[in-house]
Amino acid sequence: MVTLKSLDHVNIRTARLAEVAAFYAEVLGLKSGARPPFSFGGAWLYCGDRAAIHVVEVAKTPTNTEPRIDHFAFRAQGLAEFLARLRQMGVAYRIGVVPDYGIRQVNVRDPDGNRIEIQFAATEEADLGDFPG
Repeated sequence: MVTLKSLDHVNIRTARLAEVAAFYAEVLGLKSGARPPFSFGGAWLYCGDRAAIHVVEVAKTPTNTEPRIDHFAFRAQGLAEFLARLRQMGVAYRIGVVPDYGIRQVNVRDPDGNRIEIQFAATEEADLGDFPG
């Protein structure tokens, strides 16, 4: 059985990376910090020891029909059981592994198409193939 442990982060898409990162740092007092070596630009803003806001750089500002908040994420445990449950229910998912960290990300969409990322520790083993639903 999957156990959600906490809300992990919110991911924001922007073409104004420096300005958005500065806003969260200056207005909310979050601190810029370590970020995995992704192949795209971005910044992680920390609330205490947790990277609570992940900012992803995109080529142009999202329009009103494109999401600015790309997804929200939970930390969880019970990866193999969770994937088995999703397959049994016919829920499509995509797996990602964070470079240099090994965190397993299970990405699903709710009925309105909102993306939800559920993160599991690098030590949790399971078949990491995507499931088209």
